[in-house]
Amino acid sequence: MNFKKILSQPEGRRLEFKEQLPKTSDLAKTIVAFSNDAGGELFLGVKDNPHEVVGLPEDDLTSIEEQISNIIYTKCYPTIIPDITFLSEGDKHLIRVTIYRGNTPPYYVKDLGKLHGTFIRVGSTNRQADENIIGELERRKRNLSFDSEIVLDKPLSALKYDSFKQIYKDKTSEDLDLQALKKLELVKDVEGVLYPTQALILFSDDNLRNSLFHFAKIECARFKGTKSETFIDQKTISTDISMQAEEAYNFVLRHINKGATVEGVYTISRWEYPLKAIREAIRNAVVHRDYSLTGKDIKVAIYDDMIEITSPGLLPPSIDYSAMESRQSDAKNKIIAPVFKRLGIIDQWGNGLKMIADELKEYPDIEFKWRETGLSFQVQFIKKEFVKQQELQQELQQELQQELQQELQQELQQELQNKSLYAEILLILTNKALSRKELSVELGQKQVSGQLNKIITKLIEDKLIEHTIPNNINHPSQKFQITERGNTFLKILDQEKK
Repeated sequence: MNFKKILSQPEGRRLEFKEQLPKTSDLAKTIVAFSNDAGGELFLGVKDNPHEVVGLPEDDLTSIEEQISNIIYTKCYPTIIPDITFLSEGDKHLIRVTIYRGNTPPYYVKDLGKLHGTFIRVGSTNRQADENIIGELERRKRNLSFDSEIVLDKPLSALKYDSFKQIYKDKTSEDLDLQALKKLELVKDVEGVLYPTQALILFSDDNLRNSLFHFAKIECARFKGTKSETFIDQKTISTDISMQAEEAYNFVLRHINKGATVEGVYTISRWEYPLKAIREAIRNAVVHRDYSLTGKDIKVAIYDDMIEITSPGLLPPSIDYSAMESRQSDAKNKIIAPVFKRLGIIDQWGNGLKMIADELKEYPDIEFKWRETGLSFQVQFIKKEFVKQQELQQELQQELQQELQQELQQELQQELQNKSLYAEILLILTNKALSRKELSVELGQKQVSGQLNKIITKLIEDKLIEHTIPNNINHPSQKFQITERGNTFLKILDQEKK
């Protein structure tokens, strides 16, 4: 075991560090959270933030081990069997508690009961599971998936799914007849009557889909800049799930650029983002999202610096995005995934992540990131050059602030001690350019004063404002506008006041 490598990793879904034995309740929550999820390792004797081995007293190791075993045995249910080992790092002693993914979830803290004592791992925290998550854990114990559950609200004979029938025919050249529905487990027999599963409802164009799964949609948006404050374009995709991924992909295509380079006698076209990887990420979001989480939709956000795809539900415990080339496959939705495979939308052999990894090699200018945020899974395709430019701009801005602060230290101190027209004029000009007369009106003066002229001259000398017609300063339409340097001065002034 390379312990130095482990220490370099942040706390997360499968890893936690503690300087000493946690409180009984905290330890129990961590143990059941690991068991309900992908398993994990808890290291005692390691200080967090930054990670530093502080060790445990050697004489106390056996006693601490017994305490851990007793807490797990008496506080956690069903039975959890940990693997507890002693480690040495130099002359310091540690304890490693290894918890494996449980086969009989949900695991919970006995004192709190199943409803309030079930915890899951979300990032580096233990979060209390709600009824939906507990239900998902119960299904996992029975090797069932949410999309395989029967919907008794309407029999198959009354369900409208003609659009899906046609899509299935177009994609597979086969009829979606009764035999195909049964084979794909899209319908199930209940006392001689066929009822749809959750999966078929999601594929249908019946009103029942809108009432049961009104949240099963994709919200697409193109934002101005790098923040989600101003929309340039947006679209809600609320069709049946067989069409959602392609519509979202087409939205992305409308809002990214395609360039061309010349190689020899050939002109080579190239999109600014790896399209196959993005399409695969969107498809994965639709196929593997958690449809049992009500009120959550898929989001596809396009910014100036990246494309971000967020899907409800955590990553399946057996999938590791850090090993994308290993052909991993674990379908959360055991009915929907095979149908998507039949439609040719996904490859069920685990090639999806490898496809993303392979195409990213052809785009060294794009950084791929993934993370679990809340109860959602998110991937980002980030333009490295854009990020570098932003960082450079921030550095230049900081340098400008430092220079400006040194150059105009006297003016800053005067403004902090006694508010004058110097900053007031700058504040007025942040809204729009004004002439001398308009400035005097804004300041409540009956006419342009000598003091106003003096301060305007000083502001121009300090390069905080400038003429709108620089080549003819006596032009009758001449006005004054604030410079970037002037805006920076106001920011520094505001920071100093705080």
